[in-house]
Amino acid sequence: MSIVTRFPPSPTGFMHIGNARTALFNWLFAKANGGKFVVRIEDTDRKRHSEEAVEAIIRGLEWLELDWDGEITSQYSRLERHAEVAHQLVKDGNAYYCYCSPEELDEMRTKAKTEGKATFYDRRWRDKDPSDAPKDIKPVVRIKAPLDGASTIKDNVQGKVTVNHDQLDDFIILRSDGSPTYMLSVVVDDHDMEITHIIRGDDHLNNAFRQKIIFDAMEWNVPEFAHCPLIHGPDGAKFSKRHGATSVEEYRDMGYLPEAMRNYLLRLGWGHGDDEIISTEQAIEWFNLEGIGKAAAKFDFAKLKSLNAHYIQQADNARLIELAKPFFDAEINGVAQERLMQGADELKERAKTLIQFAEEGAFYAKEIPFEYDEKAQKMLEDAADVLPALKTALEGLNDFTADSIQETCKKIADDLKEGKLGKVAMPLRAAVTGTTVSPSIFHACAILGKDEMCARIQAALNHMAKDHTIAASN
Repeated sequence: MSIVTRFPPSPTGFMHIGNARTALFNWLFAKANGGKFVVRIEDTDRKRHSEEAVEAIIRGLEWLELDWDGEITSQYSRLERHAEVAHQLVKDGNAYYCYCSPEELDEMRTKAKTEGKATFYDRRWRDKDPSDAPKDIKPVVRIKAPLDGASTIKDNVQGKVTVNHDQLDDFIILRSDGSPTYMLSVVVDDHDMEITHIIRGDDHLNNAFRQKIIFDAMEWNVPEFAHCPLIHGPDGAKFSKRHGATSVEEYRDMGYLPEAMRNYLLRLGWGHGDDEIISTEQAIEWFNLEGIGKAAAKFDFAKLKSLNAHYIQQADNARLIELAKPFFDAEINGVAQERLMQGADELKERAKTLIQFAEEGAFYAKEIPFEYDEKAQKMLEDAADVLPALKTALEGLNDFTADSIQETCKKIADDLKEGKLGKVAMPLRAAVTGTTVSPSIFHACAILGKDEMCARIQAALNHMAKDHTIAASN
């Protein structure tokens, strides 16, 4: 049997973390078994449909690097096929036309509530002759749910789950306007797309029993099910915006790598022994449904950030710089690209997100004159005698390396009776980067080169002189 899985999001909003994990599990199971992973947009609810949401879903899949087989299917484009199946079910005696008016249905629900009974439709049209139908009511089509006994589903995560048939109603599969309901469309599409495994959240477990009624009535093979526990926040409640970002694109915009997010989502409800860092190649090799846990997983932001730091350190420098470009304030031209390539290894060791990578590497892309942050400004003000000495000494260096720059700074510290190296290195950092946080300033200066570094020190001196002039005139 060739494995076919699907990811069928509803285009009503952003791509939620839970959706992303569902897509990942389906993608991995297909890849692990040499099968196909297809994407279907469940867009039959036109009132809530959003093309922007469709685009967000596609962007989310592309960012996570979850490729799919074939074209993305629109469920809405298959409405005629869904209706055809509904009428076939009526013809075969497995469904029927219901002519109840809205008023009758309201009365039915009110009566059931008063009597403390389930507010199911009372099946009054199940066995009625259609010739008794009122002429002014357009009928819906209802499935004939089994009346006695029970159904059991062998779920790959939940185990054997049984539901008594008295818990199932004759639900609507085709509305009075001829449009299919979700329950019908899903089954028809899963059959026609030859879906073999349905991997989704356990909030759909009850739907599985209703969908099985349609599969059985059409004498179609029922796919295997795997209903995964939902993702919870750190407090144990269902994961929501109050816990933090819930959209996949928000994590992209916070500077997370797709491979880190894949690894984290994989471990959020699936395990392979004690392994925490699992590459995509390993995940494809190891993934199975037996590894999905039965308990809800809690989202741990610290763990995600730690994984992201690991993958940043492992990333190819050129690719990392490309991914980080949107987070730089300045344009990364050829010169900046070359400097970043030389400084990337050190930046990677310090960064937990692409934002941090860009912030600490931003000085490589700066052009004179640039601004100094508040701490750097104060550092420059307190080092009026250090910067001229630094510029003079560094201009005279022939061997312009990190070691020689560090030795020069040590000598200046001794000559000026500053004592500690930091008393010279910190003003140098402020002048060269415009901040007080950066990788090794000696290594950074070597990458910038003598001319650029000395020009930046002179720019800092000019900036301080201008500030003093303005202060004196005031």
